[in-house]
Amino acid sequence: MTCQQLAEELKRIATAQVSDITRAVKEGQKSIALNEVRDMARRLELLADAFDPKPVTEDADGAQAA
Repeated sequence: MTCQQLAEELKRIATAQVSDITRAVKEGQKSIALNEVRDMARRLELLADAFDPKPVTEDADGAQAA
């Protein structure tokens, strides 16, 4: 992903989520607004992980853990 593509994706996420948050706040729906904030944080975390993934390690039982 190029810097331009990253910038476009960040702008797309922010624009959509902020619009939804603003609408929910104006309608007095605090729980929906908070859910939208959580969703935005989740999407940004996924995007960040795509650039800097956490290494997968094995625990004592041989199972993979993040």
